[in-house]
Amino acid sequence: MIPRSLPAQPSYGQIARQSAPLILANCAVPLLGLADTAVIGQLGSVQDLGAIALGALIFNFLYWAFGFLRMGTAGFTAQAAGADDLAEVRAGLGRALGLALSIGLCLWLLQDPLSRLCFALFDASPVVEEAAQEYLSWRIWGAPAALANFALLGLLIGLGRSAQVLLLQCVLNGLNLGLDLFLAVGLGWGLKGIAAGTALAEWLSLGLGLWLVLGELRRRHADTEPFWPLDRLRDIRRLRTILAANLDLMLRTLLMLGAFAWFTNQGARFGDTQLAANHLLLQFISFSAFFLDGYAFASETLVGRALGARNRRAFDAAVWRSSVLALLTALLLACTLALTGVWWIQLLTDLPSVRSTASLYLPYAALYVLISVAAFQLDGIFIGCTRTRAMRNASAASVGGFALAWWLLGGAASNHGLWQAFVLYVLLRGLSLGLAFPALRRSIGPEFRPPRP
Repeated sequence: MIPRSLPAQPSYGQIARQSAPLILANCAVPLLGLADTAVIGQLGSVQDLGAIALGALIFNFLYWAFGFLRMGTAGFTAQAAGADDLAEVRAGLGRALGLALSIGLCLWLLQDPLSRLCFALFDASPVVEEAAQEYLSWRIWGAPAALANFALLGLLIGLGRSAQVLLLQCVLNGLNLGLDLFLAVGLGWGLKGIAAGTALAEWLSLGLGLWLVLGELRRRHADTEPFWPLDRLRDIRRLRTILAANLDLMLRTLLMLGAFAWFTNQGARFGDTQLAANHLLLQFISFSAFFLDGYAFASETLVGRALGARNRRAFDAAVWRSSVLALLTALLLACTLALTGVWWIQLLTDLPSVRSTASLYLPYAALYVLISVAAFQLDGIFIGCTRTRAMRNASAASVGGFALAWWLLGGAASNHGLWQAFVLYVLLRGLSLGLAFPALRRSIGPEFRPPRP
């Protein structure tokens, strides 16, 4: 018999069924900010709308920076589950929640210097900054809950509970919209009602998430250790390993954010029309990422379990089959964008100059989507195996290559050169991780062969 700890080789259908809820959950993420914008756009002033945009940008950056709470938790959880070490799954959750709540508390305590630093980086009017400060002062109360939700989502992804991930995202967005309408419109709180509603929605979603996760872990609690294994929670060596991995993931994320910020900033140098056109095309790239990330999230679960079970055959099956599905999806997305992108551009803007400029650079966006599948898939594989140092190094190498290509291809003088360097950047992300993949695969262990009867 194959031991229970060894994961079965996932089929294409199983991977697709696991990825579909994750794709839908990804699509639900931007709705959180969209609901805030829609409500205030109907009842607020131009300054209020600007404050929402500025405040949401600041929170998006902060939460992206701490995205390691999801990624690291997913990888460590999948590995522990693959090794049938459910006590470590629970300990990992305890560590992640403690870290999330600590970071959230620090953000709340440091909100004044953080807001001053952020406002110094943006050239907004005093009226918008004042309104944004009010938005920040209310929404920051939800920071501990928002970061703790990252940890819960990571654990659910690591356990392969993609339907529950979708449920939590839908509940969060539904609560946010309902509370926005009640507080901002019903009670007439306006901008502060929007921020308070989002913060309250995050806390209520955390309550639901804890109920789902703790119920799941109690049903799986078949080992002899306490539900909360305090000895493991106090293991300094293990905590150092996790903190080092999280630091690598944080640096990797900041490097990626820097690359996108650099692209946007350089595009702005070519004028408002080029900036607007590049922004439209980036929206298509972001939308495609929702789909490709779904397969990457599924890969995190499957390869992490295979690593925990030391089963290279299951690892190879998970990598190959999820990558085939992701590649087919990327090909479909890229072809759709290349063939119908002009129509989508016309749907999003009625400005003739922006339409023509965006259509000119549309092939670059389609090529980026097709090439990016390698970076997404390898990210998921390396996250599931918590090979975070390789991810950090790959991000550094690709950002350096982006800067060099921008200079060599004339990105400072031409938007064509900027887009060519940007496409090369995502290609380098995939190639850098691809070079590290053989060593990762060898570390999984020998292919499992059942004993002879």
